Amino acid sequence: MSFPLLTATAALPALGAIATAAVPAAQRVAAKWLALLVSLGTLALAAVTLVRFDPDGARYQLTESHPWIADFGVRYELGVDGIGVALVALTALLIPFIILAGWHDADPQETGSSRWRPTQGFFALILAVEAMVIISFEATDVFLFYIFFEAMLIPMYFLIGGFGDRAHGAYRSAASAAEGDAAAATQRSYAAVKFLLYNLVGGLIMLAAVIGLYVVAGNFSLQEIVQARANGSLHMATNTERWLFLGFFFAFAVKAPLWPLHTWLPNAMGEATAPVAVLITAVVDKVGTFAMLRFCLQLFPEASKWATPAILVLALISIVYGALLAVGQRDIKRLVAYASISHFGFIIMGIFAMTSQGQSGATLYMVNHGISTAALMLVAGFLISRRGSRLIADYGGVQKVAPVLAGTFLIGGLATLSLPGLAPFVSEFLVLVGTFTRYPVVGIIATFGIVLAALYTLVLYQRTMTGPVKAEVAEMPDLRVRELLVVAPLIALLIFLGVYPKPVTDIVNPAVKQTMSDVHKTDPKPEVEAAK
Repeated sequence: MSFPLLTATAALPALGAIATAAVPAAQRVAAKWLALLVSLGTLALAAVTLVRFDPDGARYQLTESHPWIADFGVRYELGVDGIGVALVALTALLIPFIILAGWHDADPQETGSSRWRPTQGFFALILAVEAMVIISFEATDVFLFYIFFEAMLIPMYFLIGGFGDRAHGAYRSAASAAEGDAAAATQRSYAAVKFLLYNLVGGLIMLAAVIGLYVVAGNFSLQEIVQARANGSLHMATNTERWLFLGFFFAFAVKAPLWPLHTWLPNAMGEATAPVAVLITAVVDKVGTFAMLRFCLQLFPEASKWATPAILVLALISIVYGALLAVGQRDIKRLVAYASISHFGFIIMGIFAMTSQGQSGATLYMVNHGISTAALMLVAGFLISRRGSRLIADYGGVQKVAPVLAGTFLIGGLATLSLPGLAPFVSEFLVLVGTFTRYPVVGIIATFGIVLAALYTLVLYQRTMTGPVKAEVAEMPDLRVRELLVVAPLIALLIFLGVYPKPVTDIVNPAVKQTMSDVHKTDPKPEVEAAK
């Protein structure tokens, strides 16, 4: 029996979470190092998975299948295609940086209430989320996927509500520090509950659709259902397929997040610590867009084509709406949150453009957005921790006192606006090309989001980093060694994948072609007038 590599990649952070939580209370530093070592071990396993994956081989590789709940046709089935393996690698890559960036975020802090912040719990929850996200990218049994799709909400709820941002500049109107702490705690609780409720509602609707799929198909195996539909042994009535599609898509659109189901994200990212904000938007939210490709398009191809016009309109609204609100933000972290809503609009637009360029660009965008958002948000977190405020107006002239911090912040921002030469440019270009070839009006309108991205990114940099040095930032230290270890590799990846994206596209393109085949779509031929 071959080594269960996919199970090991998900099990290691799960076991690491248990071990980290069990570290004695006084051994906070040991808990941190244990969590970091576990995350590095997971990264090593993900790297082995990536090396062993053959882009030209079978669609799902390194598969595992074992009986689980036999009476209901539920199996423990895992397998990765090119899209899944790329996102497993992204998740495993980002978690060590998230842990390093949050090294002191859960240390005990003397506040007005002498509130204890359990370090072990913070890092254990991060590892638990990693385990659940990885197995979500690997699961080929619909019921197994659903369990972990929902289960990851629990540790995320505690990370948002229990370990919120310590920068209280947004609550300066409070009459005292104690009142400011109370206001911040209230907002954290509100953000955590809103996150949980939105995603629970989406998950419950999906559960009804999962049950309906079982009634129709008789099992939960993605591969068996897709094969049965392809050979004609499984037929779904048109209305049945559409209702099931809507049940799945609604849950994924909440997670993604797609307008108008997005409102939980700015609250969650604003109140969470910067590393947890990265965990939300760069890791957890990718499960939603990934699931659209794996489950919506493969299980319900005709319904996916039926819903495409409406979804493209929603994606366009997300692109423009998110960018417009980012322009008007006063809070650095909420600005990045609204920018991410705009970027997820591009990803969803690429998926439902139903072209190989669009879907390859969307998958590449998931990877590149994860890296670029991590770079920008983590540097922003280092900046906020120094000043103690998330408000843009509280900064000015930072580049004169902390040039390395300002430089990395600029590169992260330029990646966010998809500057040529940085990784997101390639993915955004592919999405736009793929959309324009089939829906030219949609592609033209979407380019407006690029203009707005340049506006909110450059205005943010200008207001925080340039101009006269404000007294409150005059003594601000530059990036420390630990912080450089977090930021430098991410910046290097942004440049490398911006210049040479082929390693990722070679992995994802075969999977995209198979998905296009599932929905019976081919790329439109260019309309070129014959030369006379």
